[in-house]
Amino acid sequence: MATSKKSGQAWPRLGAHVPTSGGMAKRSIEYARTIEAEAIQVFASNPRGWAMPEANADADLAFRTKAAEFDIETYVHAPFLINLGSPTPGTYQNSLASTAYSLQRGRQIGALGVVIHTGSAVDESHIENAWKQIHDGMMPVLEKLTDEDPWLLLEPTAGQGQSLVKKLNDLTKYFDAMEWHPKVGVCLDTCHVFAAGHDIHKKGGMTETLDLLVELVGIERIQLIHANDSMDVCGALKDRHQNIGEGEIGAKPFEELIAHPAVQNAPLILETPGQEPEHGSEVALFKKMRSKLK
Repeated sequence: MATSKKSGQAWPRLGAHVPTSGGMAKRSIEYARTIEAEAIQVFASNPRGWAMPEANADADLAFRTKAAEFDIETYVHAPFLINLGSPTPGTYQNSLASTAYSLQRGRQIGALGVVIHTGSAVDESHIENAWKQIHDGMMPVLEKLTDEDPWLLLEPTAGQGQSLVKKLNDLTKYFDAMEWHPKVGVCLDTCHVFAAGHDIHKKGGMTETLDLLVELVGIERIQLIHANDSMDVCGALKDRHQNIGEGEIGAKPFEELIAHPAVQNAPLILETPGQEPEHGSEVALFKKMRSKLK
């Protein structure tokens, strides 16, 4: 069962995507504790396949218990193959099924949100139909959600090809297709938004971008941040993550990010290269930034 966000915590929570090999109750939680994470993201199934394995209720309970014990919030990243705007019938149907499955698994492990990429129409001639099929396929899924279920979090991609969300302004079309359902929110990836052409590197650029997102969807729908630097320059349309401060975005804009009211209830999740040593250093860097706000 999804739990509400804790009170009395310094905001925003900070953490990383963590491995699950070896079991979420053991490996994922140990990883989180090693890097001193307050929130984590996991894959609940193979991120590069359509397989939907049956849940292990005992393992799920063990994970929820450990996460609660150490006050760690959990988010799920759904498979990368999901593309609700695909013109290929098989891909579209699998995407619907995988999204519904990921939401179910999110609830079973106590996740607060499930992230899916906003996808692509693939062919320009399919764009209008893509919005229709997203509406027709997803509304029955969304209408089954209750307060106990996780949010469905839309993650804009890097803007390449026939991306349905090339820049943040396009998000309103996605929300229109989902009838602005109250369980649909946003996961903003800093590398993606930079690659798509929003210059968050310049002074005030991160604040400007977050202000735009608030204007477009409302502050309450901003539920998660993927905090990644970028190997490539602004507008490159390339999704290549880099460690914080070592890429084209740089460390300074993340101070603006952490200080912005829109992320007070939206944990920062690292998806940067490396494992415990790198992620531990980056979480510590973010905590230092956060401490300056007190």
